[in-house]
Amino acid sequence: MTRPRAAFATAMALISSAPIAGAEEFRLVVPLDCTLGETCFIEDYVDNDPAEGRQRDFSCGINSRDAHKGTDFALLDYDAVKTGVSVLAAAPGIIKRTRDEMPDDRMMRGVTAQNACGNAVLIDHEGGWQTLYCHLRLGSVSVAPGDLVQSGDPLGLVGLSGQTNHPHVHITVMRDGKVVDPFRPHATGTCGDPVQTLWTEPPAYTRTGLVTAGFSNSVPTLKSVADGTARRATLTPDQPIVLYGHAGYPQPGDVLTLSADGPAGTKVFREEITLDADQVSQMRAYGRKASKAGWPTGEYIGRARLTRDGMVIAHRFAHVTVED
Repeated sequence: MTRPRAAFATAMALISSAPIAGAEEFRLVVPLDCTLGETCFIEDYVDNDPAEGRQRDFSCGINSRDAHKGTDFALLDYDAVKTGVSVLAAAPGIIKRTRDEMPDDRMMRGVTAQNACGNAVLIDHEGGWQTLYCHLRLGSVSVAPGDLVQSGDPLGLVGLSGQTNHPHVHITVMRDGKVVDPFRPHATGTCGDPVQTLWTEPPAYTRTGLVTAGFSNSVPTLKSVADGTARRATLTPDQPIVLYGHAGYPQPGDVLTLSADGPAGTKVFREEITLDADQVSQMRAYGRKASKAGWPTGEYIGRARLTRDGMVIAHRFAHVTVED
Protein backbone atom coordinates (compact mmCIF):
# COMPACT_ATOMS: atom_id res chain seq x y z
CA MET A 1 0.00 0.00 0.00
CA THR A 2 1.30 3.44 -0.90
CA ARG A 3 1.50 5.82 2.04
CA PRO A 4 0.88 9.55 1.48
CA ARG A 5 3.61 11.96 2.41
CA ALA A 6 2.84 14.27 5.33
CA ALA A 7 4.76 16.88 7.29
CA PHE A 8 4.84 16.31 11.04
CA ALA A 9 6.91 19.39 11.85
CA THR A 10 3.84 21.45 12.76
CA ALA A 11 2.67 18.92 15.32
CA MET A 12 6.12 18.62 16.84
CA ALA A 13 6.58 22.39 17.00
CA LEU A 14 3.62 22.94 19.33
CA ILE A 15 5.11 23.31 22.79
CA SER A 16 2.60 25.25 24.90
CA SER A 17 0.77 23.52 27.70
CA ALA A 18 -2.13 24.45 29.94
CA PRO A 19 -4.51 22.87 32.48
CA ILE A 20 -6.47 20.21 30.61
CA ALA A 21 -10.20 19.92 31.12
CA GLY A 22 -11.71 16.52 30.48
CA ALA A 23 -8.45 14.63 30.89
CA GLU A 24 -10.22 12.11 33.10
CA GLU A 25 -12.08 10.72 30.05
CA PHE A 26 -8.94 10.11 27.99
CA ARG A 27 -6.69 7.22 28.91
CA LEU A 28 -3.53 5.74 27.41
CA VAL A 29 -1.85 2.35 27.27
CA VAL A 30 1.90 1.86 26.80
CA PRO A 31 2.57 2.35 23.06
CA LEU A 32 5.17 -0.41 22.74
CA ASP A 33 4.85 -4.20 22.85
CA CYS A 34 7.47 -4.78 25.54
CA THR A 35 7.92 -5.31 29.27
CA LEU A 36 9.05 -2.19 31.11
CA GLY A 37 12.17 -2.83 33.16
CA GLU A 38 12.99 -6.02 31.25
CA THR A 39 12.95 -5.45 27.49
CA CYS A 40 12.34 -1.70 27.43
CA PHE A 41 12.30 1.36 29.68
CA ILE A 42 11.21 5.00 29.64
CA GLU A 43 14.25 6.95 28.56
CA ASP A 44 13.02 10.55 28.55
CA TYR A 45 9.89 12.36 29.67
CA VAL A 46 8.35 15.66 28.57
CA ASP A 47 10.47 18.66 29.55
CA ASN A 48 8.53 20.63 32.18
CA ASP A 49 11.10 23.43 32.42
CA PRO A 50 10.40 26.19 29.86
CA ALA A 51 13.85 27.76 30.32
CA GLU A 52 16.24 27.29 27.43
CA GLY A 53 19.18 25.00 28.16
CA ARG A 54 17.54 23.26 31.14
CA GLN A 55 15.36 20.20 31.54
CA ARG A 56 13.09 18.80 34.25
CA ASP A 57 10.72 15.86 34.13
CA PHE A 58 7.26 15.84 35.70
CA SER A 59 8.63 14.73 39.08
CA CYS A 60 11.44 17.32 39.30
CA GLY A 61 13.97 14.74 38.08
CA ILE A 62 16.55 14.91 35.31
CA ASN A 63 15.03 12.33 32.96
CA SER A 64 14.23 14.59 30.04
CA ARG A 65 15.97 16.69 27.39
CA ASP A 66 15.76 20.40 26.80
CA ALA A 67 12.49 21.22 24.98
CA HIS A 68 11.57 17.52 24.69
CA LYS A 69 7.87 17.31 23.77
CA GLY A 70 7.12 13.64 24.28
CA THR A 71 7.79 10.42 26.16
CA ASP A 72 10.43 8.01 24.82
CA PHE A 73 9.92 4.26 25.27
CA ALA A 74 13.29 2.72 24.37
CA LEU A 75 14.49 -0.78 23.56
CA LEU A 76 17.72 -2.19 24.97
CA ASP A 77 19.38 -3.43 21.80
CA TYR A 78 19.59 -2.78 18.08
CA ASP A 79 18.83 -6.43 17.31
CA ALA A 80 15.24 -5.81 18.37
CA VAL A 81 14.79 -3.57 15.33
CA LYS A 82 15.57 -6.50 13.04
CA THR A 83 13.39 -8.88 15.04
CA GLY A 84 10.49 -6.44 15.06
CA VAL A 85 8.79 -4.85 18.06
CA SER A 86 5.31 -3.45 17.54
CA VAL A 87 4.37 0.17 18.13
CA LEU A 88 0.82 0.22 19.53
CA ALA A 89 -2.03 2.70 19.47
CA ALA A 90 -2.19 4.27 22.92
CA ALA A 91 -5.92 5.02 22.68
CA PRO A 92 -8.87 4.43 20.32
CA GLY A 93 -9.06 6.79 17.37
CA ILE A 94 -8.87 7.41 13.63
CA ILE A 95 -5.59 7.53 11.71
CA LYS A 96 -5.10 11.09 10.46
CA ARG A 97 -1.68 10.95 8.76
CA THR A 98 1.18 8.56 8.17
CA ARG A 99 4.68 8.69 6.76
CA ASP A 100 6.66 5.61 5.70
CA GLU A 101 9.46 6.69 3.38
CA MET A 102 12.53 7.39 5.51
CA PRO A 103 15.45 4.96 5.90
CA ASP A 104 16.54 3.46 9.20
CA ASP A 105 19.85 5.25 9.66
CA ARG A 106 21.32 5.87 13.09
CA MET A 107 23.77 8.30 11.47
CA MET A 108 20.69 10.48 10.78
CA ARG A 109 21.80 11.44 7.27
CA GLY A 110 19.30 13.71 5.52
CA VAL A 111 17.34 14.43 8.70
CA THR A 112 15.96 17.96 9.03
CA ALA A 113 13.66 19.77 11.43
CA GLN A 114 10.79 18.93 9.07
CA ASN A 115 11.31 15.16 9.07
CA ALA A 116 12.93 14.62 12.49
CA CYS A 117 9.97 12.46 13.58
CA GLY A 118 10.91 9.94 10.90
CA ASN A 119 8.34 7.40 9.80
CA ALA A 120 5.31 8.28 11.85
CA VAL A 121 1.63 7.91 12.61
CA LEU A 122 -0.74 10.64 13.83
CA ILE A 123 -4.03 9.59 15.43
CA ASP A 124 -7.11 11.73 16.12
CA HIS A 125 -9.01 10.86 19.30
CA GLU A 126 -12.31 12.13 20.69
CA GLY A 127 -12.34 15.38 22.61
CA GLY A 128 -9.61 17.14 20.62
CA TRP A 129 -6.87 14.71 21.63
CA GLN A 130 -4.11 13.52 19.30
CA THR A 131 -1.16 11.16 19.66
CA LEU A 132 1.92 11.19 17.43
CA TYR A 133 4.27 8.18 17.14
CA CYS A 134 7.79 8.72 15.74
CA HIS A 135 10.81 6.71 14.48
CA LEU A 136 9.04 3.69 13.02
CA ARG A 137 10.87 1.19 10.81
CA LEU A 138 10.81 1.79 7.07
CA GLY A 139 8.10 -0.25 5.38
CA SER A 140 6.46 -1.28 8.65
CA VAL A 141 3.59 1.22 8.96
CA SER A 142 0.49 -0.98 8.81
CA VAL A 143 -2.28 1.63 8.97
CA ALA A 144 -3.56 4.30 6.58
CA PRO A 145 -5.46 7.58 6.98
CA GLY A 146 -9.09 6.89 7.83
CA ASP A 147 -8.43 3.57 9.57
CA LEU A 148 -10.13 3.06 12.93
CA VAL A 149 -7.87 1.68 15.67
CA GLN A 150 -8.42 0.53 19.23
CA SER A 151 -6.06 0.73 22.21
CA GLY A 152 -3.20 -1.71 21.69
CA ASP A 153 -3.67 -2.15 17.94
CA PRO A 154 -0.35 -2.37 16.04
CA LEU A 155 0.65 0.67 13.98
CA GLY A 156 4.06 -0.51 12.77
CA LEU A 157 7.46 -1.50 14.17
CA VAL A 158 10.14 0.34 16.11
CA GLY A 159 12.86 1.63 13.81
CA LEU A 160 15.71 4.09 13.47
CA SER A 161 14.15 6.67 11.16
CA GLY A 162 14.38 10.40 11.72
CA GLN A 163 16.36 12.08 14.46
CA THR A 164 17.39 9.08 16.53
CA ASN A 165 20.51 6.96 16.88
CA HIS A 166 18.92 4.25 19.02
CA PRO A 167 15.71 2.19 18.86
CA HIS A 168 12.74 3.80 20.57
CA VAL A 169 9.27 5.13 19.95
CA HIS A 170 8.61 8.77 20.79
CA ILE A 171 4.98 9.55 21.61
CA THR A 172 3.68 13.10 21.80
CA VAL A 173 0.24 13.67 23.34
CA MET A 174 -1.70 16.79 22.34
CA ARG A 175 -5.04 18.37 23.20
CA ASP A 176 -6.44 21.11 20.95
CA GLY A 177 -2.99 21.58 19.42
CA LYS A 178 -1.11 21.89 22.71
CA VAL A 179 1.43 19.40 24.00
CA VAL A 180 0.31 17.59 27.16
CA ASP A 181 2.57 15.65 29.52
CA PRO A 182 0.70 12.34 30.06
CA PHE A 183 2.32 12.02 33.49
CA ARG A 184 1.19 15.51 34.55
CA PRO A 185 -1.70 16.51 32.28
CA HIS A 186 -3.08 19.33 34.39
CA ALA A 187 0.23 21.27 34.55
CA THR A 188 -0.72 22.86 37.87
CA GLY A 189 0.87 22.78 41.32
CA THR A 190 4.47 21.87 42.01
CA CYS A 191 6.38 19.25 40.07
CA GLY A 192 6.75 16.11 42.12
CA ASP A 193 3.31 16.45 43.73
CA PRO A 194 1.11 13.35 43.31
CA VAL A 195 -1.14 13.81 40.27
CA GLN A 196 -3.54 11.76 38.18
CA THR A 197 -1.86 10.69 34.95
CA LEU A 198 -3.41 9.80 31.60
CA TRP A 199 -2.17 6.21 31.81
CA THR A 200 -4.58 3.33 32.41
CA GLU A 201 -1.76 1.66 34.36
CA PRO A 202 0.79 4.37 35.24
CA PRO A 203 4.36 3.15 34.55
CA ALA A 204 6.63 3.13 37.58
CA TYR A 205 8.86 6.19 37.88
CA THR A 206 12.35 6.41 39.31
CA ARG A 207 14.23 9.63 39.79
CA THR A 208 17.49 7.88 38.97
CA GLY A 209 18.71 8.24 35.41
CA LEU A 210 21.69 8.26 33.11
CA VAL A 211 22.54 11.82 32.17
CA THR A 212 24.82 10.73 29.36
CA ALA A 213 27.21 8.09 28.08
CA GLY A 214 30.05 8.48 25.62
CA PHE A 215 33.41 7.35 24.37
CA SER A 216 36.77 8.91 25.20
CA ASN A 217 40.45 8.00 24.83
CA SER A 218 41.18 8.14 28.57
CA VAL A 219 39.30 7.99 31.85
CA PRO A 220 37.61 11.41 32.01
CA THR A 221 36.78 13.65 34.93
CA LEU A 222 33.19 14.33 35.93
CA LYS A 223 33.69 17.96 34.90
CA SER A 224 34.83 17.02 31.39
CA VAL A 225 31.88 14.65 31.03
CA ALA A 226 29.45 17.31 32.20
CA ASP A 227 30.77 20.02 29.88
CA GLY A 228 31.10 17.64 26.91
CA THR A 229 34.85 17.93 26.40
CA ALA A 230 35.43 14.27 27.27
CA ARG A 231 33.39 12.96 24.34
CA ARG A 232 35.18 11.73 21.24
CA ALA A 233 33.43 11.16 17.93
CA THR A 234 36.51 9.53 16.39
CA LEU A 235 39.53 7.61 17.66
CA THR A 236 42.67 6.32 15.98
CA PRO A 237 43.48 2.58 15.96
CA ASP A 238 46.28 2.98 18.52
CA GLN A 239 44.24 4.88 21.14
CA PRO A 240 42.49 3.34 24.16
CA ILE A 241 38.73 2.88 23.89
CA VAL A 242 37.04 4.14 27.05
CA LEU A 243 33.29 4.23 27.69
CA TYR A 244 31.84 6.38 30.47
CA GLY A 245 28.40 6.68 32.04
CA HIS A 246 27.14 9.57 34.16
CA ALA A 247 24.34 8.65 36.59
CA GLY A 248 22.07 11.07 38.40
CA TYR A 249 20.49 10.23 41.78
CA PRO A 250 21.74 6.60 41.89
CA GLN A 251 21.21 4.50 44.99
CA PRO A 252 23.88 2.38 46.68
CA GLY A 253 23.71 -1.08 45.15
CA ASP A 254 22.68 0.09 41.68
CA VAL A 255 24.72 -1.67 38.99
CA LEU A 256 26.16 0.22 36.01
CA THR A 257 27.11 -2.09 33.14
CA LEU A 258 29.46 -0.61 30.53
CA SER A 259 29.98 -2.57 27.32
CA ALA A 260 31.38 -1.89 23.87
CA ASP A 261 31.14 -3.77 20.58
CA GLY A 262 33.25 -3.20 17.49
CA PRO A 263 32.64 -3.68 13.77
CA ALA A 264 30.61 -6.78 12.90
CA GLY A 265 29.58 -7.08 16.55
CA THR A 266 32.98 -8.08 17.93
CA LYS A 267 33.10 -7.77 21.72
CA VAL A 268 35.54 -5.19 23.07
CA PHE A 269 34.62 -5.31 26.76
CA ARG A 270 31.81 -5.65 29.27
CA GLU A 271 32.15 -4.54 32.89
CA GLU A 272 29.65 -4.44 35.76
CA ILE A 273 30.27 -1.73 38.35
CA THR A 274 28.32 -1.60 41.62
CA LEU A 275 27.70 1.96 42.76
CA ASP A 276 28.25 2.03 46.51
CA ALA A 277 28.53 5.76 47.22
CA ASP A 278 25.52 7.81 48.32
CA GLN A 279 26.01 10.75 45.94
CA VAL A 280 23.65 12.78 43.78
CA SER A 281 25.92 12.48 40.74
CA GLN A 282 28.31 9.66 39.88
CA MET A 283 30.47 8.97 36.83
CA ARG A 284 32.18 5.68 36.07
CA ALA A 285 34.34 4.62 33.13
CA TYR A 286 35.92 1.48 31.77
CA GLY A 287 38.10 0.76 28.77
CA ARG A 288 40.80 -1.19 27.00
CA LYS A 289 44.14 -0.29 25.47
CA ALA A 290 44.79 -1.08 21.84
CA SER A 291 46.89 -4.10 20.93
CA LYS A 292 50.02 -3.72 18.83
CA ALA A 293 47.92 -4.37 15.74
CA GLY A 294 45.51 -1.60 16.73
CA TRP A 295 41.72 -1.52 16.73
CA PRO A 296 39.91 -2.46 13.50
CA THR A 297 38.54 0.62 11.76
CA GLY A 298 34.79 1.16 11.73
CA GLU A 299 31.93 2.02 14.06
CA TYR A 300 31.91 1.02 17.73
CA ILE A 301 28.74 0.95 19.83
CA GLY A 302 28.73 1.48 23.59
CA ARG A 303 25.98 0.65 26.03
CA ALA A 304 25.61 2.04 29.54
CA ARG A 305 22.89 0.20 31.45
CA LEU A 306 21.77 0.97 35.01
CA THR A 307 19.89 -1.71 36.91
CA ARG A 308 18.37 -1.95 40.36
CA ASP A 309 17.45 -5.34 41.81
CA GLY A 310 17.72 -6.80 38.31
CA MET A 311 15.36 -4.27 36.71
CA VAL A 312 16.57 -1.87 34.02
CA ILE A 313 15.98 1.72 35.12
CA ALA A 314 18.15 3.59 32.61
CA HIS A 315 20.09 2.93 29.43
CA ARG A 316 22.16 5.02 27.02
CA PHE A 317 23.88 4.21 23.74
CA ALA A 318 27.14 5.78 22.57
CA HIS A 319 28.96 5.73 19.24
CA VAL A 320 32.53 6.29 18.10
CA THR A 321 34.31 5.71 14.79
CA VAL A 322 37.84 4.33 14.67
CA GLU A 323 39.63 5.65 11.60
CA ASP A 324 43.20 6.00 10.38
